[in-house]
Parts: sequence; structure tokens; C-alpha cells
Amino acid sequence: MRLGVMIGAERGDSARKVHKLVSDIEWAEAAGLDTAWMPQVPNDFDALTMVALMAGRTTRIELGTAVVPLQAQHPIALARQALSVQALAGGRLALGVGPSHHWIVRDMLGLPYEKPAAYTRDYLEVLRAAFDNPGPVDVENDTFTVHNPLDLQPVSSMPVLVAALGPVMLRIAGEHADGTVLWMADERAIGDHIAPRINEAAAAAGKPPPRIVAGIPVCLCATSEIDAAKERANRILAEAETSPNYQKLLDRGDARNVGDLCAAGDMEDILHRFRSFADAGVTDLSVRLLPIGDTRDELIASKYRTREMIGELAKAVQ
Repeated sequence: MRLGVMIGAERGDSARKVHKLVSDIEWAEAAGLDTAWMPQVPNDFDALTMVALMAGRTTRIELGTAVVPLQAQHPIALARQALSVQALAGGRLALGVGPSHHWIVRDMLGLPYEKPAAYTRDYLEVLRAAFDNPGPVDVENDTFTVHNPLDLQPVSSMPVLVAALGPVMLRIAGEHADGTVLWMADERAIGDHIAPRINEAAAAAGKPPPRIVAGIPVCLCATSEIDAAKERANRILAEAETSPNYQKLLDRGDARNVGDLCAAGDMEDILHRFRSFADAGVTDLSVRLLPIGDTRDELIASKYRTREMIGELAKAVQ
């Protein structure tokens, strides 16, 4: 199992955020992590722009988006941007995309949120035409009629991962993409629902086993602080639980909230949780560092303790 870290989507002025992004990605590469995942959230930096920034400060680590909402731009525009960033990154981009949620697409952007699975399937057809066959893109399907003279050649194969939670989306991800990027999925939901469905779809389509990327909060702490870590996860990361998509996914597992997904405790506790995700079929873990404390200094110290431990575990989970 590959170990990665989420970077970005934190409070602060833009100039400070840029400095922090650079500092965090330099640590992640030096620590030996496999991938850094940039979340795309409604009120923060553009994920692919963050990848471009980090590409200039690194040489080895894979840089992924988790995830770019598809409805916000035409597939040719996203293909052009992704191919450009992939070239800047020397072929290290993993493009995570997804149909997002009604409360982002419809309520925030004022765009239709109808048949998101069919829209994703049709969108992926255009992306694949742009990525797999250099030259003009000619695709006509139920959603798009594209005849575009795009002529950007990928510098290497670019993985496309789809945020897929339900059976239909998992089939689409298995058939038309290279894997899935998850949030709010525990070990039972992955082992009993996600991994079997996406693996079966990929095999039926003659594709190699897909990547399954699971995002979880992680906090190195004393046993007496585990409940505090879970409570903090529920306080600062629980917005997504309002989505019906995530509620359905929680119903397929044992976790009832994001706090239950948190890997908290000492290093052995956290390693045991990591291995349980690997046993469930996860190929990539995306760690969201979760500091705890009552003051800013305590939060910073907690973050750096957890970060140091993650660097040590990067070697243990290979």
C-alpha cells in the first residue's frame, strides 16, 4: 500500500498559504511519501494550480487532485489544464475528478445536478480521447459534441481517478478510469462494497486492477486523548456528512461519522489501522493530519509529532 498526505485547504491569507504549501510538499518528498493529494474545496485554492506550484519544488513524489469537480468546466478545458500541469510536473500528475455534490454544484454554482453518473461517464469519454490519442478530439455522446483541435501530447500515462461511492459510479470508475478516490469510507465499506465492485468492473473491461485511494484523518496522541481527536475530527471535518452520497456510504460500513474513521493513538495503533485498510483492498492511503490541543502552540506541536510519525510509517507500509 502506498502512503500519501493531503496538503492544502487550510485557513490563512493567500501569501501565507503559498509558503505553507511549499513547506509541506518539500517535507512530504523528503519524508519518502508516495503521493501528495490536493483537495479541491469551494473556498480555497485551485487544486491543479497547487500541483503546478508543488511540481517546481519536487522531483519524485506523485501529485494528485482529490478531486476536481467536473461540472465547473468543459472537459476540453480540464484536459488542456491537466495536460499542461502534467508536463510541468514531469508526468507526476494523478488527476482525481468527480461529479461533486448537489450542495456544491446546484446550490453554490447554480448549475444543474441531474444524472451525475451519466454526466461523469460522458465526461470521461472526452478526457480519455484527449489523453490517450494525441491530436484532435472528436467525441459525440449524450452530453457532449466535441470536435476540438487539441494537440497536447501527454508526457507520460496520466492516471485518472474518479470519486465513486455508489454501485453505478463504481462501475463507471472501473470501466472508464484507473481507480477511485474516497472520503468517508471505512474498512468494511471498502472491503464489502467498494473494492469488489470496482475490481469486478475493471476486470470485465479488461483493465488492470484499479487504485483505491482512501482518505482518513490521523492523529498521534496518548490513549487518553483518542476521544478528543475523534471529537475534533467531527468538529472540523464533518461538513461532508450532510451529503446523501456520504450518508449512504456510511451506512455500508461501521463508522457513523468522520471521527470513527480517524486513526488515532500511538504509532502501533495507527499502523494497525493502516494495515486494516490495506487488508480491505486499499492501494493508497491519503492521510489528513489532525492536530489536537487547546492553544495554537499545542496544535502546531501535535501536527509536527504526527507528521514525523507518518514519515516513519511510510517505510513500514510498503
